Amino acid sequence: MASKIKTHLMFEGVAEEAMNFYVSLFANSAVQHVVKYGPGEHGAEGSIKIAAFTLAGRDFQCMDSPVKHGFTFTPSISLFVDCESEAELDEAFRRLSEGGGVLMPLNNYGFSKKFGWVNDRFGPSWQLNLA
Repeated sequence: MASKIKTHLMFEGVAEEAMNFYVSLFANSAVQHVVKYGPGEHGAEGSIKIAAFTLAGRDFQCMDSPVKHGFTFTPSISLFVDCESEAELDEAFRRLSEGGGVLMPLNNYGFSKKFGWVNDRFGPSWQLNLA
């Protein structure tokens, strides 16, 4: 049996909103299943205990941590997206950067004719590249 690796995103109270936003960005993306905390459980009732989703056919999972941590997302690890068209790249860059921050504006940086890097409003960082 081969191991399976998927990206796990840990949020604090916004996992469902982030997941639904990400799924809306890319084709071949969908929420697979969601398990929420119920009454009396360790996490806030109605928040995400664990959820599985796909982005452009890749498996992800997310949760709302009931524990407050001294860390969050950093650009040290980012989601790298090869966009098939300039229109897809421009739209993803626009939507992901709304309420977030631009680390590298869309431009030709030599290694790519069009590339941009953003932190979205939920914390994760995205490198968007025109394939």
